[in-house]
Amino acid sequence: MNAAFRDTIFMKDFTMFRAYLIALVIMVIGANILQDMGAIVLKRQTFYPLANTIGGYIFGIGMVLAEGCGSGIIYRTGEGLLSAWFAVFGFFIGIGATTNGILTPLLMFLKNESLSLPLSGKPNAALWELIGNGPAIKWSVIFVLAFMLSFFILRGKPFTVKKREGLSWPVTGVFVGVMGVVAFWASEFWGGGFARGLSFTSPTGELFFTVLTGNAKSRFFPMFNLGPFQTTWAAFYIIGVPLGSYVSAKALTKFAWRVPSARQLVTVIVGSIMMGFGAVLAGGCNVGQALTGFATLSIGSIVATVAIIAGNWTMVYFKFIKPMQD
Repeated sequence: MNAAFRDTIFMKDFTMFRAYLIALVIMVIGANILQDMGAIVLKRQTFYPLANTIGGYIFGIGMVLAEGCGSGIIYRTGEGLLSAWFAVFGFFIGIGATTNGILTPLLMFLKNESLSLPLSGKPNAALWELIGNGPAIKWSVIFVLAFMLSFFILRGKPFTVKKREGLSWPVTGVFVGVMGVVAFWASEFWGGGFARGLSFTSPTGELFFTVLTGNAKSRFFPMFNLGPFQTTWAAFYIIGVPLGSYVSAKALTKFAWRVPSARQLVTVIVGSIMMGFGAVLAGGCNVGQALTGFATLSIGSIVATVAIIAGNWTMVYFKFIKPMQD
């Protein structure tokens, strides 16, 4: 998704962005169908205007410096990219310092209710509630949104994509979207009755805290005992992602250990720490907000998504576009 957002402004290439939109459309429709069937209960995030905007913007800047988003740096560890290993560590430092450390007071200040402007007394408002309530209004909004996004997707001619190594962008978008819907159900069924879906911020912190302290220290999600450890459902797919990436890289003969320069390493660590702080402040990373949170049509998630993209574009300009112009 870092590349998806970056390429739209840097190379005027919307290929990966369209793949993201395919996943988003599938998740919006699939998650809300599951909710209406009674299979899951979607819990929308609270709208914190300052936290969602500032956190999302900082995360967007950090993802460019870190050379990948929260999920991106984790799957790249499975490809042999050593800078990604340092980025994951920096990501956790940012998360831990914000949730349980020196930056916690700043987090609490920016999420103070006195600084928030809940919509009509509904801090957890969904997009359709700006118009009204009821299933008809909800699905009308979903239909209009899906139609608009699908129109843009179809302009990329997804059904005529030539064969390539690995998966094409339309297939990738479908797979990610379907897995996102499955994760909503799986997290509620196996994860303690909470449809948290996919995210990489809280789970990264939960995995590190489980390993380091024996307790995931989850503030919002159900935990369970696993021998001497108290952990969460989501901590396990933080382990699964690099394993899947490793299998894919080996199958495509793309696995290779790559050592970064000292300058690159410093930039990556600074960017990943910014990502950790920004993601906690914004209520999630690009996956947790721009896919999972957006699927609930939470106002807070939509604002955070826009802020993440804005931050990404800002740093792309200063890191890539401006030096070329100069």
